Amino acid sequence: MGKTKRIAVVMGGFSSEFGISLKSGEVVYRTLDRERYEPYRIQIRKDGWFLLTDSKEEIPVNRDNFSVVLQGETLQFDCVFNAIHGTPGEDGLLQAYLELIGIPQTACSSYPAALTFNKRDLLSVVKSYGVPTARSYRLNKGQQVKPKEIFEQVGLPCFVKANRAGSSFGISMVKEEDALEAALEVAFAEDDQVLIEAALVGREVSVGVIRYEGKTRVLPITEIISENEFFDYQAKYEGKSQEITPADLDGETEGKIRELAARIYDLLELDGYSRSEFILVDGTPHLLEVNTTPGLTEASILPQQAAAEGIGLAELFSSAIEDALGKK
Repeated sequence: MGKTKRIAVVMGGFSSEFGISLKSGEVVYRTLDRERYEPYRIQIRKDGWFLLTDSKEEIPVNRDNFSVVLQGETLQFDCVFNAIHGTPGEDGLLQAYLELIGIPQTACSSYPAALTFNKRDLLSVVKSYGVPTARSYRLNKGQQVKPKEIFEQVGLPCFVKANRAGSSFGISMVKEEDALEAALEVAFAEDDQVLIEAALVGREVSVGVIRYEGKTRVLPITEIISENEFFDYQAKYEGKSQEITPADLDGETEGKIRELAARIYDLLELDGYSRSEFILVDGTPHLLEVNTTPGLTEASILPQQAAAEGIGLAELFSSAIEDALGKK
């Protein structure tokens, strides 16, 4: 048995998803195989970067080389397990920093992370490859709002979304024209870019595509049936939805979704874990978004899908680390 690898499990971040990321990171920290890995919790927060000891002591991280002085000894990490949802772990900032200083990490590289985190740019790119998407309209903070133009483009009902946010923060369904202003306020509180999309009517499915043992692997599909009008924060995290894995789909539809999800993963040159969301309109999957650091708690969709495939959390996490180390 070789020497155990030192793994920095990085969690937290600067967005509304901070709390969810801490939960994901904690699951990874607890689950990693101690015979192979020596994990450390690293919290990246607005007030600083810290190693969190088991006694809850916070030790600052040296950002020059991502090291920590622990009990008089300088600790260098072999690999970073990226469990940050939102900025800076899902939008490419952390990836770019680690690429510059030469430390491997488990998510995709900086450019695909930045691209997928920007819903508007992602949809523009995949559309050019023939991937079906909803009709949409873009708006930046400070631009004149032209309701007539917006509704002519996307119709009603429509979704108003913060362009660079996850976990359904900053998203509203608009059914009447006079609800637009309040929905824009909610979205602009999260991001200064907004995406307004036609509401697609159909079944919602979520597909995990991962690099597992060096190969692109599509996990079983999950159908999301929300008790609320859409898969909002409450539906995601407060039990207001049913998540059915594997989804009850006919073979042809399932094949189409699996093929498209794998094509998007390879097309965007993703690595590590991804979870793509689709709405099925008359049997055709329309892409909503791609998450490149999806939730990893026991209740999260990707671990549910891996379990349905017979992949336990320890194997799921080890595979991502070994893949990252292999790329170094």
